[in-house]
Amino acid sequence: MQAPRLTVNIQKEFPAFDLQVELSAGTEILVLFGPSGAGKTQTLNSIAGLSTPDSGEIALDGQAFFRAMTGSARLNVPARDRRVGYVFQQYALFPHLTALENVAYPLWRKSNARQRALDLLDRMRLRDHANRYPLELSGGEQQRVAIARALAAEPRVLLLDEPFSALDAAIRERLHDDLRTVHTENELVVIYVTHNLDDALSVGHRLAVVLNGRVKQIGNTEDVYLSPASAAVMEVLGIRNRFTARVENIAAEGLVLNWDGIRLDAPRFDAAPGSLVLGYLRPEAMTLAAPKDQSANVTNGQIAGRIVSAQVGRHFHVTSVVLDNGQTISVHLPLSNSSRHPVADANVSIVIPREAVVLSSE
Repeated sequence: MQAPRLTVNIQKEFPAFDLQVELSAGTEILVLFGPSGAGKTQTLNSIAGLSTPDSGEIALDGQAFFRAMTGSARLNVPARDRRVGYVFQQYALFPHLTALENVAYPLWRKSNARQRALDLLDRMRLRDHANRYPLELSGGEQQRVAIARALAAEPRVLLLDEPFSALDAAIRERLHDDLRTVHTENELVVIYVTHNLDDALSVGHRLAVVLNGRVKQIGNTEDVYLSPASAAVMEVLGIRNRFTARVENIAAEGLVLNWDGIRLDAPRFDAAPGSLVLGYLRPEAMTLAAPKDQSANVTNGQIAGRIVSAQVGRHFHVTSVVLDNGQTISVHLPLSNSSRHPVADANVSIVIPREAVVLSSE
């Protein structure tokens, strides 16, 4: 079977904003990431056939689900005929049906409905819970039942709207593994909506940042996070250590920036001398060292600072440092490699390699 490809190019007016989304996805997990009210759920509802765009086209392998374009006959395939599975944030399980009956519900006309439902529950490690009702299941178990039910009708597209937001981190991680397995085994187009950045980075192959009804940036998850296209994308991603600096010089190896009196050596970037550039410092790419001579010319690796606070996170010592120019930045030091724990009020030098500086065009 040919790998499916979903294309979406739609417009719809809402009271708060205009939805104008253009994207495509193959057999991958594409994450729509952005704040509440950005248009993520409206996009899913349009793909599923639960909401009708004003204009545009939605197609799977060139076969349209929806079309409203000048010069073409209007088309709007009913939701039941689109072969699109949908997993809602609140699970939407029937409380009066068992797990088995919930999964079998989309298959009620098929003679093998019970066996197919049991097989799906087995795949989701829930066969022993087949006769339990939703209230007898944990949140993670209910969500796995919801995923199994969405797979029952053998969809080619699977939509998930904030599916794990109410679950704790450990359960979410296990469900991420389940979702990746489901995606691989079924060769599905998966569109996953979340406003949780950890979820987005953990589960997605590609990331689409959605803001005010528009896709602001789309690409490989790591590429989008490490190279945000604009200040707006940085803001949505919650990226710290943002700065505005002036280009002092252009060398063969990159730019020399002046950031409020501090010199930063930056990678190559299309900017003219004297112009302002936006950027951020990758917190995990910087390190702390013993204080240098405070009168020395401050350059990357010799920036004087003072630790304001240091907290232990799941993977890093999250250390806030105030620089001599008054700016405060966050530095992430790996727990396993820290010979000394950072201490508040200690004077330090911050080592900022050129690759820790990320520049943006807006």
